[in-house]
Amino acid sequence: MMMTQEDLAKENKKIAKQYKELLRVSYRTLSEEDKTLIRRAFEIAVDAHKEQRRKSGEAYIFHPIAVAKIVASEIGLDATSIAAALLHDVVEDTDYTLADIEQMFGEVVARIVDGLTKISHLKSEKDVSLQAENFRKMLLTLNDDIRVIIIKIADRLHNMQTMDAMRSDKQLKIASETLYIYAPLAHRIGLYNIKTDLEDLSLKYTEPEVYRDIFNKIKESKEDQDEYINSFSKVISDSLDKENFDYEIKGRPKSIFSIRKKILKQNISFDEIYDKFAIRIIYKSEQQDEKFLAWKIYSIVTDHFRPNPTRLRDWISSPKSTGYEALHITVMGPKGRWVEVQIRSERMNEIAEKGYAAHYKYKHGEQQDDENLDQWLNKLQDALENSEVNAVDFVEQFKLNLYAKEIFVFTPKGDLKSLPKGATPLDFAFSIHTEIGMQTRGARVNGKLVPLSHELKSGDQVDIITSGHAKPTNNWLDYATTAKARSKIKSSLKDEKKSIAAEGKAVLIRKLRTQKIPFNDKTVNELVRYFKLKTSLDLFYRVGIGTIDNTALKEYAASRSNALVSFFKSKITRKPSVSEDLDKDEITTNYDQLVFGKDEQKLEYKLANCCNPIPGDPVFGFVTVNDGIKVHKKNCPNAIQLQSNYAYRIMTAKWIDSSQEDFRAVIKLTGLDNLGLVSEITKEISNNLHVNMRTIAFESNESVFEGKITVIVKNKTILKKLIDRLKKISGIDKVTRE
Repeated sequence: MMMTQEDLAKENKKIAKQYKELLRVSYRTLSEEDKTLIRRAFEIAVDAHKEQRRKSGEAYIFHPIAVAKIVASEIGLDATSIAAALLHDVVEDTDYTLADIEQMFGEVVARIVDGLTKISHLKSEKDVSLQAENFRKMLLTLNDDIRVIIIKIADRLHNMQTMDAMRSDKQLKIASETLYIYAPLAHRIGLYNIKTDLEDLSLKYTEPEVYRDIFNKIKESKEDQDEYINSFSKVISDSLDKENFDYEIKGRPKSIFSIRKKILKQNISFDEIYDKFAIRIIYKSEQQDEKFLAWKIYSIVTDHFRPNPTRLRDWISSPKSTGYEALHITVMGPKGRWVEVQIRSERMNEIAEKGYAAHYKYKHGEQQDDENLDQWLNKLQDALENSEVNAVDFVEQFKLNLYAKEIFVFTPKGDLKSLPKGATPLDFAFSIHTEIGMQTRGARVNGKLVPLSHELKSGDQVDIITSGHAKPTNNWLDYATTAKARSKIKSSLKDEKKSIAAEGKAVLIRKLRTQKIPFNDKTVNELVRYFKLKTSLDLFYRVGIGTIDNTALKEYAASRSNALVSFFKSKITRKPSVSEDLDKDEITTNYDQLVFGKDEQKLEYKLANCCNPIPGDPVFGFVTVNDGIKVHKKNCPNAIQLQSNYAYRIMTAKWIDSSQEDFRAVIKLTGLDNLGLVSEITKEISNNLHVNMRTIAFESNESVFEGKITVIVKNKTILKKLIDRLKKISGIDKVTRE
């Protein structure tokens, strides 16, 4: 489409107007130096994109300006970020290079633009695991500067707002990616308004009919809702006026996405959603009076309307980890309708809308902007760091930690820690320090000893008991829920396995020498196949813990000497030789088993065809009507539907490696009662690295004693060694296994 001089003049006027608006809407106070930086970035962006147009036909420059406005106004970032937002597509789409940007705007702006360019170059695939891998790569670009991700969220928001001109398949792809990645990120950063916009816009393209239906229903009932909210608000405003409050009351429409979520989750119709009505009371206050005034407003509201005691949320005393503060109450309004009332000071309202940017402005004042921003960026960095290897796990774990409802617990000194709902003392220990987590021996909650699997509740005071001898065990993975704790435990278990394997390797070399078998790669590979294992590490580890003992190795030696005879036999009878590639089932039946439920029972099951789980995958069991237990991967395409519609038929399930599995055994002892015997017995057991004591009971009867000890061991070899050692203790007559 050809543009006339007149059209171009109009467009240039519009561009100049947008630029002025950008400076005007900036949330932060911009210095002259800031304005100069933004002006230069604007001029370069205009020049770079002068030949480009968007699909809708408008000049491309309107997109970077719109992104910069979101960054400046809605997120409230600094001039550096605004400049980077204006330049975010320059290196990717035009002749300007990164070196040019660095020379003109300095190292920080160049670093942010580079990060944004890297993200754009990631291939977007429909495949979840590739998408997850891209997401992880994107988070890893944050090592340089987290502002990259914040500008990317703003970029995505503007793309979603202007997607009408695109092909429908592209719209669907971008909208799905937004729901999967960008909305959770915006939530984590505390950008609740942007998160809501992203979700609603995504729904518009992923489920257009549903979106339109809810949108129209909201429109139809708007008059009725406004009337209701106005009459409800009037009652409150009359009372607030009497108390001379300086405030405003706003109706808060519920987002289309959250209405859709509720309809699905609770299986109800639009009309049955009880909290479509919501108001926000925003009051002016000095910071020191905020809390007192919030509760005063609370008492005024509840004087008129009865509150629902289970729906009180006090985020003023304990702010969310995103810095969010507010008092939420749900009250019974006229005509038996529930109304949610959010009470916020002006400061709290800004924090709710701008996330950490506002939080730090109020905490430290405008003067220390750079320092505040760094603190914010560091805090976000911590929230996003994770060393999990599997990309899908990484994303799911990340999202789990994002959306988890928070609980607040106290340290012994009274400091407050926020953790996701469902966290255990183990998560708490790792949240304080990795070293404390690694040495956790036990925990006291509110003064009482609790198991490490105990679920913490808000308000609990947690005291971790550490010991230099304590170290992570496989069971810890069942008790830990946070990404940090789980990744640290996994790496510790890997390290321990490696050190046991190193000992096992030395033992194996010795034992093979006595059997006159050379220790080399060929032998190791033969042993791995013979014992139906996967790697040499598994082999050395099993020798190290005694699962593969002398007897097993003698049997291997015998089979080895018969191998030659078998080989000739098979040649003569023309039978095909046995394939070296062992059947997967054969391997897994020996070493990888599935267990179900809390009691870890071994039950009959089938693997689901829709996702084909293999040993090691995170899985769950689903009790079918005619086909017994079907095992699905946790990220199976059908998982969400099964878990939400048939929660009562879901069974927890996990793979266990028989070498890692612990066995319970009861040892009976009889002997002559003498002083110090019990201490000698317990000392002998605790000195044995691979044995844990569960219960112990001794009974003495006229100088004869009987004892029962329940121990947890890895295998029979370890148990046999323990029994032999106990027999040698002076005064012991008999040691048997019950």
